[in-house]
Parts: sequence; C-alpha cells; structure tokens
Amino acid sequence: MIVNVHQFAQWKRENKAIAVLTAWDYLSAQMVDAAGADIVLVGDSMAMPVMGHETTLPLTLDEMIHHAKMVRRGVPKTLVVVDLPFFSYQVSREAAMNAAGRILKETGAQAVKMEGGYQAIVETITATVEAGIPVMGHVGLTPQSVYQFGSFRKQGKSAEESDRIFNEALALERAGVFSIVLEHIPNDLASKISSALTVPTIGIGAGPDCDGQVLVTSDLLGLSDWQPPFAKPYVNLREQGISAAKAFCEDVRQRSKSPKNAQ
Repeated sequence: MIVNVHQFAQWKRENKAIAVLTAWDYLSAQMVDAAGADIVLVGDSMAMPVMGHETTLPLTLDEMIHHAKMVRRGVPKTLVVVDLPFFSYQVSREAAMNAAGRILKETGAQAVKMEGGYQAIVETITATVEAGIPVMGHVGLTPQSVYQFGSFRKQGKSAEESDRIFNEALALERAGVFSIVLEHIPNDLASKISSALTVPTIGIGAGPDCDGQVLVTSDLLGLSDWQPPFAKPYVNLREQGISAAKAFCEDVRQRSKSPKNAQ
C-alpha cells in the first residue's frame, strides 16, 4: 500500500498504531521498508551514530539531501519524511520553504520535519504547509536545541515546561502539521497531548499512549556504542559484527581457507 499524509488523521480515528523507523542509506531503507514501517524518517539523528558527530547540529542540508536520495531509492512505496537540519529553517520562512522545496524536488521524499513549537517556527510551518509541503512537527526534547537545554535531558518535568510543550503541540496542529513527534517527555504529558490532538502523535521516550512510536534504527539494531535510556535494542548487531570481523581477521592471519575461498 502506498502511504500518504492524508491517511494519518484517519489512522488516529481508527486507533491504528503507527510504526516509524529511521534510515540513512539504501540498505537501511530496504530493511525498514521490508519490515513494514508506516513511515521512514531520514532523521538528522544520523549525524551521531552514522557520521560520528557529538550532536545533530553539524549536519548540512546538502548532506541530508544526499542521504535522503539513497533512502528514497530503497523505499518505493512507504512515506519518506526528511528532517530539516539545524539552521536550514530557523533563519526565515523563505529559507525554510527553500530547504523543504529542495528536499521534495531533489529526493522524492513526501514530507519534512521541523523541531520546535515556539511562535516563529509555528509561523514558518504554517507558511510551508500553505505552500503545499507536508510538515511533521516535533516537541519535547528537540535535539537541535541541545545547547540551550544543556543536555539531552527529559523535558516537561516541571509544570511550566509541561504547559509550554502542551501549548506548542496545540499550536503545531493549528499550523497544519500532519503528525507530531513527542520526544523524551513524561508519559502523562504525552497521553494528555495525544488525547487533545486530532493529528497523531509519534512517541520516542514518551510512553505507550502515543498514536505511534519511532525508533532510531541504529539503536533498534544495537549498532551504536551509546544509546539513549528510552531506546530498546532488539538485537546487538554491533557485538555480532565485531565477532564476525574478528573471526575473519583470525582466518586471514592463520591463512585459513574459508568455504567461500576453498578450491
């Protein structure tokens, strides 16, 4: 089935849980597509486990487009959403629409994601949606604001923070987003937001009451050397890969003949 953004409000009404996974190249895209993910997110999270940066901030728009092209080739039918990287959309509405337009034109993705729910971003999202570009919102822990937060700590723990995030989510819905990521916030806050909105919420570290869940695929596969506390690895491919590589190196050094090389 070909997925589009118009289906998500209906899925929320039908109480259909939405599965979202990230991808960063052709192979990872093929895997998550074959697994049946409803959305494939080309997340700027790749900056850390895939590219070796300490935060998501160094990732550029050209790099996002480069990776999104690979992902799109591996995902023929699933909805592909691409993160707008840091400072590609915060400067002005025009910059945001130009960046979002480039992503759709050059990669074949169907939507973009922007972080934050403060007034300037809400106005930018409104203008982008009115220009015909679908937008996914993102509130709570917004990694592009890590220096402002001081760390990747849970957001919304105080009453003031909770009210702010709740109101940001409502503002994003009014701006026209088709869904909203809720990252690393208390479960009760995520449940309150999910109940108040008509568009689906996609949780990550936000409890079970969201309308869907997203997980960074490198965390899912246990590939990262560090994982956030809310990420659940379903397999440890890092250890398995290291063991396999060690076995290969040992075979080479002992001049062993593997079945593949045997004459």
